[in-house]
Amino acid sequence: MRLKHFTVAFGQQLFKSLGDESRVRILHLLWRNHEMVVADLEQVLDFTQTKTSRQLSYLKNAGLVNVRRLDNWMYYFLKEEAAELVQELLAFMEKDPQLLHDQQVYQTLWSNRELAAYKLQTRHWHGPE
Repeated sequence: MRLKHFTVAFGQQLFKSLGDESRVRILHLLWRNHEMVVADLEQVLDFTQTKTSRQLSYLKNAGLVNVRRLDNWMYYFLKEEAAELVQELLAFMEKDPQLLHDQQVYQTLWSNRELAAYKLQTRHWHGPE
């Protein structure tokens, strides 16, 4: 389902959400990476857990972000009905140095995670020597 028409109340929430740099940075990362956990957002943005959770809660209450639980992890993602509109708005900021830096930090974090997983997979246990 795509958002075709929305109320003034939704528009107000949308533009309030985009009026805060922290929330714009979170939305950009979610747009680029499809979904993220709070811990990754904290590391990339250098925010406290409290600030990150508060901003995600605001975005969720505004109807822009949703969450899914997998074991102990909460994965945040853009709601399908708002994703197209958010994507179009964020595309105008695509070359912003801060947003580019955030994405680069996340890519580094992700590649290091993949490397660590590969090392664990290929490690052979030899027992105590």
